[in-house]
Amino acid sequence: MKKTLLELDPELHNNPLINFGHGIPIYSDIKPEHISPAINYLLKQAEDAVQKATDSNTSATWAELVEPLENATECLGRSWGTISHLNSVVDTPELRHVYGEMIPKVTAFFSSLSQNIALYEKFNSLQKNQEYSSLSNAQQKVIENSLRDFRLGGAELEKDKKPRFSKIKDEQALLGKDFSDHVLDATDGFIHLVENESELTGLPDDAIAAAANNAKQKNLNGWAFSLHFPSYFPVMQYADNRNLRRLMYEAYITRASELAPRYGHGQLSWDNTDNMLEQLRLRDEEAKMLGFPNYAALSIASKMASTIEEVDQFLGDFAERAKPFAKHDWIALQEFAIQNLNFESCQNDSLQPWDIPYVSEKLKQERFAFSENEVKQYFPLAKVLEGLFRVVQSVFSIKIRPTVLPTWHPDVQSFSVSNLQNEVLAYFYLDPYARSGKRGGAWMDDARGRRQLPNGDIQIPIAYLVCNFPPPLTIDGQIRPPTISHDDVITLFHESGHGLHHLLTKVNALGVSGINGVEWDAVELPSQFMENFCWEWEVIESMTSHVETGKSIPHELFNKMLKAKNFQNGLGTLRQIVLSLTDWRLHSRFNANTAHNQAVLNLTREIGSEFNVIPQPEISRWPNSFSHIFSGGYAAGYYSYKWAEVLSADAYSAFEEASIQTGTVLDSHMGGRFRMEILEVGGSRPAAESFQAFRGRKPKIDALLKHGGLL
Repeated sequence: MKKTLLELDPELHNNPLINFGHGIPIYSDIKPEHISPAINYLLKQAEDAVQKATDSNTSATWAELVEPLENATECLGRSWGTISHLNSVVDTPELRHVYGEMIPKVTAFFSSLSQNIALYEKFNSLQKNQEYSSLSNAQQKVIENSLRDFRLGGAELEKDKKPRFSKIKDEQALLGKDFSDHVLDATDGFIHLVENESELTGLPDDAIAAAANNAKQKNLNGWAFSLHFPSYFPVMQYADNRNLRRLMYEAYITRASELAPRYGHGQLSWDNTDNMLEQLRLRDEEAKMLGFPNYAALSIASKMASTIEEVDQFLGDFAERAKPFAKHDWIALQEFAIQNLNFESCQNDSLQPWDIPYVSEKLKQERFAFSENEVKQYFPLAKVLEGLFRVVQSVFSIKIRPTVLPTWHPDVQSFSVSNLQNEVLAYFYLDPYARSGKRGGAWMDDARGRRQLPNGDIQIPIAYLVCNFPPPLTIDGQIRPPTISHDDVITLFHESGHGLHHLLTKVNALGVSGINGVEWDAVELPSQFMENFCWEWEVIESMTSHVETGKSIPHELFNKMLKAKNFQNGLGTLRQIVLSLTDWRLHSRFNANTAHNQAVLNLTREIGSEFNVIPQPEISRWPNSFSHIFSGGYAAGYYSYKWAEVLSADAYSAFEEASIQTGTVLDSHMGGRFRMEILEVGGSRPAAESFQAFRGRKPKIDALLKHGGLL
């Protein structure tokens, strides 16, 4: 019998990126030198599977066509996903280098897969043959989505155009990686050392202690501040030293731009200006090759929104609703700064961008008599996790328990998710703290999807939950438990919503289980839905414990938080709309092919002039670090956050209505319906149908406007 490549090469046999099979990789065993051999081997396995699938002797059936192809591509996808995950959370020069080398090969394979006309015809035959009607709804949706993706992936292109289309996809993948690397390098590459303690007045004790720890780790004397959010934002929010705020702001807002070296950090090689233009040119070329007028039209071909005009109107209407509230917020800030903080209305000493978080916090403290830092002391991360788990266990009738899984860093925690009969349904990881070499922000990612294996067993899902909270502090030799802000609590609940969507699916067809196959502008529904629980007293009371006294947060303080919930929400909402409009217009109206140099920045200034109420400073280069649309998959889709917020607020209002009768929003009956109609079905049916099945009607915007104080 002929031996396989795996049997012939013992190095491959011991490679941790190959032999975790349907289990879990031993992350600590994975080295950069494992990546190339593993991916090359798995690519060969996947290519062989494609060849077998397109063979004339292979029947166009689920068992002979879809299942073997899914097996091979999942092995490749999971190993590549593991590498991509490590590149995001434990970045090293060696890992980054080999990851970058392999991107073109992996991209080329999946691009060729979607352009394979023989494979497309096989799936077409499957949809038309007698077996199709006997397949489950989920399996039919997999085939329907696959045919759509073939068309969007260039399968119907003329043969001589396919090489160029593949090259476009390869170049986009590399540019997206470079964009992300530049932002990370620019963020990691900045340190500001304060040597005089008098410059730190106003900063909370834990922020000062964190800066001291940061300096010590770098063998410096004093207090070291970075552009990682847990270090950066307390300076902007609390530091009385205006020069320090300005220095940090200017470094942050010029990351990955041509101005970065001028403001104390960065290299010109990290400038993303040309990168953005090139990505936009390639996206436009891709769309036109597929017969779409622009990339926005291509993007919504697989989303809930049906036309460019529909999204235009949605964002325009939302901006009109938010702008009067934003103007009111901005005037209130300016007046407070002049009357209470010795600012002047003249140009030289007027309210500047580096003052806004600081003045907002001062105004909030005066208006509502509490500070964010005061609230933060009641939210030790461990207690917050207890509260989060209590909510999801009560609402969705599940159990969450700590478990021991292989991890990539000592800080990472792992958990199992079980039903009430103690049957394990899923696992998830939590990587909570900010650190060097870890991409900023927070996200949930698919480590493994639910599917039925060829032997009939069910492969249960695994998720990554990644955050960038402040790590534990060492003060006077004692480790102080990490505390997080209420905004961080909301972030944690948000990502857990994505996690629940992935983990609680009952769909066994991988292509539509969990978050797979869910329209991009609906995928935020469960995540934004979960945020609402962070404003319920019955939730907050049991998930708070003062870091020093152990007492729960006083009801009086919580009431102040409620009153302040929509503080400056006009500005916050309008900011999100401006971000969405920037993304949307870059992909629907902007001509990247005739644009030069700062054209992207100039468009953001035009949008700001039309919609924003706060002038954009001359040095601002915020698009250069807009990772969501240039390296995070949200291109022509950033509007999804607001689109899904309408759905999530309306869905949560059902719990509010039920609580009038039950006395609690932690209603397991309503939670069971949400789980069954939204979470368990994943992408196996259109999101609009899932929402209507839960709510009994189409979505309304009223609940969102009410929750946001924008009526």
